[in-house]
Amino acid sequence: MSRSPGESPAGPAGPLGGAGAARLDLNLLIALDALLAEESVTAAADRLGLSGPAMSRTLGRIRQALGDPVLVRAGRHMVPTPRALALRPRVRRVLDDARGLFTAEAEADPATLTRTFTLSAHDSSILAFGAALLGRARDEAPGVTLRFLAEGPGGPAPLRDGVIDLEVGVIDRQEPEIRVETLFQDRMVGVARAGHPLLTGTVTPRRYAAAGHLVDSRRGRLSGPVDEALAAHGLRRRVVGSVPTFAAALHVLGATDAVGCAPGRLGAPAVAALGLRTFEIPVDLPPLTVAMAWHPRHDADSGHRWLRGLVRDAVGEYGAPEAAPTPAQ
Repeated sequence: MSRSPGESPAGPAGPLGGAGAARLDLNLLIALDALLAEESVTAAADRLGLSGPAMSRTLGRIRQALGDPVLVRAGRHMVPTPRALALRPRVRRVLDDARGLFTAEAEADPATLTRTFTLSAHDSSILAFGAALLGRARDEAPGVTLRFLAEGPGGPAPLRDGVIDLEVGVIDRQEPEIRVETLFQDRMVGVARAGHPLLTGTVTPRRYAAAGHLVDSRRGRLSGPVDEALAAHGLRRRVVGSVPTFAAALHVLGATDAVGCAPGRLGAPAVAALGLRTFEIPVDLPPLTVAMAWHPRHDADSGHRWLRGLVRDAVGEYGAPEAAPTPAQ
């Protein structure tokens, strides 16, 4: 047996759903909108695909809820009461707003987008394509602000909690809750000042291990994959110090005889700008997967989709084959 709009097994509701908001029945608004538009129980029933008796019962529930007859007979027709006439635009507005909640969001127009996006990235990434991202954002979406934060401790919490909108860099962890899109593969290369003694002749594992090493680590770590790779050759390097950022490491390397490491593609612009030299590290190191990560709540957000496209395009150029290490001088 068919039920009238808003009718439920629990029985009739109170005023447009009951004394409590928990019993609010928005189906009565749909029926009221049809009745006020058609000014006829029969026409309203046809509009909603209901039987005449079902529509009549629904009108009775609406009258009880509002404390107003809503529609009254005038000759062969029915006319709305003054209260019903006053409610008609409000009912339509509420229904339009409700339908809008279930309508797909229109694609954001970057030219009119006004928003601040927070990105987390290693400073090598910011040095490499931060200017490109800001330039593209300025041209496409002048109302957008990009806020870069230093890499945090890792894990999904900043993305899940909304502290950051997008993480960009080497993301070597896996959480089923987080979306991750690979952008390109990178690898580590050695870095030293121009004229460094190590760059004269072949850089062997033994010569490489014997050099003084500078590590960049935001946590102050003094060991990592390089040490594991050297250990496979029975070698151990001497770490002379650590600094918290990649940029600081490059400046220190330029003024000392220490050697360091850099991502081959991401680090190339900064390395070249400071006149440093790169060389092949003579041990096998794992590749670096450069990716972006975000929380799935942003999947359907058109503004966030624009941001992901911006990053994808700006970083895409680094996916091309990298140039050979800068020759030693």
